[in-house]
Amino acid sequence: MPFRTMTTLQTWVDDFRALGYDDAEILRVIPQDSDAGEDAGLIAARLRSVSTTFYVAPGAAEGSTEWAVTFEPREDAAPLPAGRVMALAGELATLAALCSFLQARSEAFLASVPD
Repeated sequence: MPFRTMTTLQTWVDDFRALGYDDAEILRVIPQDSDAGEDAGLIAARLRSVSTTFYVAPGAAEGSTEWAVTFEPREDAAPLPAGRVMALAGELATLAALCSFLQARSEAFLASVPD
């Protein structure tokens, strides 16, 4: 899918950052392993409130415009005091907004491609 390229994703992340979200600086585009040698990417972030590994990626189904946040399993518990839970809530709200933004961009991209 052309909207999964590193260049396109970086442009979209830059556009999202320009909207002024407080936590948007935690986002970065990283290469996605691809068997076909494509220039595919994922969006990763380094949360400040908890050290959990996650990435944002489009759905796997052909033509899917949905985006989801995948949290990888943790080996250890991560107790958080109230202030860090509040910070995490803000970061997660930014990720939710990013997924909605990326879905809208993906739908617009597919609508502009001739059949």
